[in-house]
Amino acid sequence: MQKKYNFVEIEKITQCYWNKINAYQTTENDTRFPNGKFYTCSMLPYPSGKLHMGHVRNYTINDVMYRYMRMNGYNVLMPMGWDAFGMPAENAAILNNTSPAKWTYDNVSYMKKQLSSLGLAIDWSREIITCSPKYYKWNQWIFLKMFKRGIIYKKTGIVNWDPIEKTVLANEQVINGRGWRSDAIIEKKKIPMYYAKITNYAEELLEYVKKKLPYWPKKVRLMQVNWIGKSKGIFLAFPHNIKDPNKNNKLIQNGKLWIFTTRIDIIYGITFCVISPEHPLAIFAARNNLLLQKFILEYKKNNNIESNNLLKKSILTQLKVLHPLTNQEIKVFVVNYVIEKSYGRAAIGVPAHNKHDFYFAKKHSLLIKQVINVKNKSYSDKIWKDWYIDKENCYCINSCKYNNMSHKEATNAISTDLIKLGLGNKKNIFRLRDWAISRQRYWGTPIPIIYCDSCGSVPVPEKDLPVILPETCVPNNLLKENKKFLHVSCPKCNKLAFRETDTMDTFVDSSWYYMRYISPKLENFMIDDNKINYWMPVDQYIGGIEHAILHLLYARFWTKLMYNLGLIKFNEPFIRLLTQGMILNKTYYRIENSSNKKRWYNPDDVKITLDKKNKPIHAILKLDKKPVIIGGIEKMSKSKNNGIDPQTQINTYGADSTRLFIIFSAPPEKNLEWSDIGIEGAYRFLNRVWNFSYILAPIIINIINLNIFHNDFSVIKFNNNQKVFRRKIHKILQQINRDIKRIQYNTVVSGCMKIFNILERINSETKFDNNKNTNNDILLYEGMSIFLRVLNPIAPHITHILWKELKYSIQQGDILNACWPKIDSLALEEEKEEVKLIIQINGKFRGHIFVKKKCTTDFIKKIVLKNKVIQKYIIHPPKKFFIIPNKLVNIII
Repeated sequence: MQKKYNFVEIEKITQCYWNKINAYQTTENDTRFPNGKFYTCSMLPYPSGKLHMGHVRNYTINDVMYRYMRMNGYNVLMPMGWDAFGMPAENAAILNNTSPAKWTYDNVSYMKKQLSSLGLAIDWSREIITCSPKYYKWNQWIFLKMFKRGIIYKKTGIVNWDPIEKTVLANEQVINGRGWRSDAIIEKKKIPMYYAKITNYAEELLEYVKKKLPYWPKKVRLMQVNWIGKSKGIFLAFPHNIKDPNKNNKLIQNGKLWIFTTRIDIIYGITFCVISPEHPLAIFAARNNLLLQKFILEYKKNNNIESNNLLKKSILTQLKVLHPLTNQEIKVFVVNYVIEKSYGRAAIGVPAHNKHDFYFAKKHSLLIKQVINVKNKSYSDKIWKDWYIDKENCYCINSCKYNNMSHKEATNAISTDLIKLGLGNKKNIFRLRDWAISRQRYWGTPIPIIYCDSCGSVPVPEKDLPVILPETCVPNNLLKENKKFLHVSCPKCNKLAFRETDTMDTFVDSSWYYMRYISPKLENFMIDDNKINYWMPVDQYIGGIEHAILHLLYARFWTKLMYNLGLIKFNEPFIRLLTQGMILNKTYYRIENSSNKKRWYNPDDVKITLDKKNKPIHAILKLDKKPVIIGGIEKMSKSKNNGIDPQTQINTYGADSTRLFIIFSAPPEKNLEWSDIGIEGAYRFLNRVWNFSYILAPIIINIINLNIFHNDFSVIKFNNNQKVFRRKIHKILQQINRDIKRIQYNTVVSGCMKIFNILERINSETKFDNNKNTNNDILLYEGMSIFLRVLNPIAPHITHILWKELKYSIQQGDILNACWPKIDSLALEEEKEEVKLIIQINGKFRGHIFVKKKCTTDFIKKIVLKNKVIQKYIIHPPKKFFIIPNKLVNIII
């Protein structure tokens, strides 16, 4: 055994061994694992060029779970792939004047080496890359199935247009009115698009996320519930007599302005209505109103229905509609912020009981009419109070025959009356919209549709799949300019036709990849029935909270779709979900004089001055020795230039130290603050482990060679002190077991450190004779065996080598397949028989003893007085003994 810890050699030897024996290649129904399958999967990475620390954290968490479950007798699958299509590759290719394919494959090659250097238990035989025709063929195949059933359809509509990326974005990809990748202000365009009917599954998606995903984080479930956005309410009609002269003076919308509301009990408080600039009444009102025409044009260009930062604007029209129950005239405003177009692109204004409407009415001097009240409350139209929207304790006032009714009573009564009048229609509506899956970019799955002048839109025959994307294109040359790809014979009439040049949203690729891992090389079908029934659904899925809506919702939809198509027998993809926290780091910047913008500097390029409490008080750039501003602690990102290169950490400290720091620094679901001191501490700890093992090796090997007790510790007669040490180890193991099951891996590491400290103490307090077997040797033998196994999932390289060097592998085989250590119930039971008594003399601590719980006071006195440590302090005969049972003895002298 080497004297010094050489992580470079240790990790190289270990990884070569794993590769040689195909350690992580998985098969179904492996008889080595009696407890069945466990499928643990991390969200597949985008091949951006190099790993970031977020990747390292995600995959290390996954790896810890893999190794723990394998040691517990499970057949564990941990695959990996690459989410390789998309705009970043296309943009990078444009910048470098190369093809996205070459850029992508080069990045995959480098990132795969980085992942391998971490020692992850990945089954690389199942690797997929979504830009491969062998993969995206099945995107096209299932597209055709959906198209045939009407689940995918084409329509022309107003879409979110990203002017930087030059493509359409789904509503979910628009964050506060900006593109989720480019951060560009989103525009509106009217273009033909393919849509997937995810709204057909809205009720089921909602029901399952509410009631049937108990092992998902509450936060994620709530985010999906809110995005799906089910509302129970009623459409009510406001009659009008507004006619369109361009349509033979027919009443616009049959003379009814339909508006959805969830608060029909406050109908008597309506004093105005608002409509979207796209509403037919708004178009009619703008005919002779230049100001309104300009307003509508501005809206179409810049408005985004999901924007929270939109500057809210409104224009009063000359239009009037009638209140459904009172027939009073209601003013109509055109506004640029009406949410949820399918609700009718209109909303009621009830200023007395809606905060936004309250201030709108104040601005426009509109009537504010109170129609609900709460006992012992006083209403004023001068100031807003939150109780004005109460539903639980309110009752109707100023509402004719509905006065004194509760919210529920009034809702039922008014809805019934409106329906009888033909002016109401109960309905459940959803915030969720159909998924626009067309993208006007090159680097994506080609949509398998052919356009023929004679036959119209013709699906590509299945036998002709995949429609292969030409990989040699430089993205500036769009598909529509690639004649070899564009021109094709019509499958029906054989006339000259042309292909669809939009490609699929990359979220199609990531909606089902975890199923393709199970049979990645299958050529004649999308999935293998037998294999998918064995592995799916995924037992543990791991990824960032930022995917809580986009990816997870689409993956759930895709799974339900495949279930309904009869392709699979499960309808939810992921049993358990872990959303790991972000990795944070310090930020430093200067303000550029020319642009007044911040220029960010990497922490490695900055020198810090600390105060006496180790807090940073000054920072300079190492390059020019000039000051930089100390920013906050923020998520590692390219924009803040505060990322840490994982490869640098692996090269400097080793993969095990990097993994140990990542796991130890925070619970997996919490944010982690990067610390150079922390990773150095992890490295020092592993050095201690190696050095201690080197000292301990002769003792452990001697015990194994003697082979005298076959790990049956019940035959060993440990003394009281040895029992205490052994009990502590098993108590810590008990806590580790609880924590690792709860995925609290940081405290698992602290448990490992506690066990190691105990082993060091046993060794330091005992003089060993290497030629003689002692119970202390056996205690160290057992403790080290436990320690190496519980540390193995976190630091697999060093524990692999030490397990082998200390000869545990002779008895128990490779640590990779060793059993997770079991708690000796006998060791824990002994704790009930003995207690630790603190010994004080005249109130001062002088030591402790261990005695049986039911000892008499006379026996305790005799034991205390015989203790050699205590005898040093008893200079006079004791006057009194004060004994607190099972806790303390105070001797008065």
